[in-house]
Amino acid sequence: MYKIILLILSTILIYQCSYEKYNPETLEVEKNIIENFELEKAAILQVLNDETKAAFNRNYQAWKSKWVHEKYVSKTYMNFSDNSMSETLGWNDIDNFVKTYIEEHPEPAPLPTLVDEIDVRLYGNGAWVNYEQNDSKLGVKRETRLMEKLNGQWKIAGMQTIIYGLKDLE
Repeated sequence: MYKIILLILSTILIYQCSYEKYNPETLEVEKNIIENFELEKAAILQVLNDETKAAFNRNYQAWKSKWVHEKYVSKTYMNFSDNSMSETLGWNDIDNFVKTYIEEHPEPAPLPTLVDEIDVRLYGNGAWVNYEQNDSKLGVKRETRLMEKLNGQWKIAGMQTIIYGLKDLE
């Protein structure tokens, strides 16, 4: 008797799985998710590269436009090459730090290699992004960015940078 019930349940389960797998409506939803993911990823990548260009070109207004302006944002640097670390918490402190830095160092800096590969995890209107970047002055950097989509635009809500220096990661 148990074998018959197990066989019936297995058959129903297999049928349900195969039905979902080949259901045209389900496939269309999955296709839209993949297409939307690629569009969101491209939009995030654009924001990251635009923010980098603005910072290194000392364009304060363009840089500022790429960030969330809330007290919960954070910016952290860990530099293994010189054993230093800095952490700035809250938009006002981040904004003041960068504005002062740009005023004190107005000349553009050599632009690092712009990012073309990022690992993205989307969570509704939020995203976790991880990538590696090469900077001619600082060397290899690994960055993690927390992103928020506000009014249809991706903005940076958190930044953690680990600077490995001019050595390879190997």
